[in-house]
Amino acid sequence: MTPRTFVIYNPAAGRGKAVRLLAAARAWLPAFDERATAGPGHAVELAGRAAREGYDRVVAAGGDGTAHEVANGLVQSGIDALFSTWPLGSSNDYARTTGLSDWWKRRGDGVALGEIRADVGEVTAGEWSRYFVNGSGVGFNGMVTVEAHRIGWLRGAPLYTLALLRAMRKHYATPVYRVTLDGVVEATRTLSLSVNLGQREGGFPVTWGARLDDGLFDTFHPGALRRWELVRYLPALMSGRLPKSHPQMRTGRCRAAAVEGDSPLCVHADGELVCVPSDGVGRVSWNLHPARLRVEVCPAYRYAG
Repeated sequence: MTPRTFVIYNPAAGRGKAVRLLAAARAWLPAFDERATAGPGHAVELAGRAAREGYDRVVAAGGDGTAHEVANGLVQSGIDALFSTWPLGSSNDYARTTGLSDWWKRRGDGVALGEIRADVGEVTAGEWSRYFVNGSGVGFNGMVTVEAHRIGWLRGAPLYTLALLRAMRKHYATPVYRVTLDGVVEATRTLSLSVNLGQREGGFPVTWGARLDDGLFDTFHPGALRRWELVRYLPALMSGRLPKSHPQMRTGRCRAAAVEGDSPLCVHADGELVCVPSDGVGRVSWNLHPARLRVEVCPAYRYAG
C-alpha cells in the first residue's frame, strides 16, 4: 500500500521557484496532498495537523527553514510520521546530508529511498526553545544568519558567502564566552560555536564527519581568529578542508553544550534566528534527543555518496 504523503511547501522558497518545481514533480512522483504555508510558523501547525490526520509521510518542500518548522511540528505532535525534505529553497543543507538533494536532481533515477532514526537537537535561549535537525550556532555564525535574512536576491552558497563577508565587516568580534561541552567548562575567546547534527551550515561543510544517527553533536569552535585568517581559510571552509591542527579552529563531539557571555548572544537553529543581541539573552544551551525522528534518506547519495 502506497503511504499517504502530505507536502508542506513554502511558495516563496527558492526565490519563488518552489511552486513551479513542485508542479513539475507531479509527473514523476507518486500522488501526494499539498498545502502552502501562509507565513512564519505555519509549517509547524500544518505538520502537526498532518500527523494527527494519519499521514504516513510529511514532506518539507522548501529550504532549511521549511524543514526546521516541519520537523518541529512533527516532534511536538509526538506522532511517529516519516519526515522527508524536498530541496526547493535557497539553502538545502539538511537535504544534502540525507542524500535527497542529489536524489531530487536526478528525479529519483530508480534509486531506492530508505529511512533512519535520526537525532534531534533542542536549543534553549532565554524564554525561547526550539528543536533543530541540521545545526545551531552562536556568535559570528548567528550574525551571518542575520545578514543572510537581509539579502533577497541570492540563494545557496553565494548567499551565505556574501552574508559572511558582510558580517565580517559589521559584526566581527571574539568575546570571552564560558563554553561548556559535556560538563567541561572553559572560558575562552570565541568567534562562534556550531553545534551540528548535519554536515553543513550555511552551505559550508564545517562538520564534514557528522552523522545524523550517531547520538552525538559535532562541534566547530573558531576562537580568537583575526579577520585576515578567516579570509585566508575561506576557500578551505567552503571545501571542507579546514586544517585539523589549527589551535584556534577546534572540532569535537558532545551530547550537551552551553555558552554564557557577558554581552547578549545571537543564536540560530537550522538557519532560523532564535534570538538576536537586542533580545538581551546571555545564555544558550543545547541538548540531544537521540533517535527522536524517523527521517527519509537516500542511502546511495547520503553523506555525499
